[in-house]
Amino acid sequence: MKVLPDRAVLTVLRHNDLWAIECDGDHFGHARDKDEVKATANKRARQLLDDGQPCLVRIIGENGYFGG
Repeated sequence: MKVLPDRAVLTVLRHNDLWAIECDGDHFGHARDKDEVKATANKRARQLLDDGQPCLVRIIGENGYFGG
């Protein structure tokens, strides 16, 4: 059976009235502009991929729907 490495999940979401990136419970990259935070998340994902770490960028609340 093939063992796949754990995938890092970078989630772009609203945090303290700003957009931020959440990964493993840590929030970083705060900004008012969602597109700026999305670009930061994609840049971080590229760094992880270049280091051999599979990853996923998710965006929550982009269409006005937020989880509680």
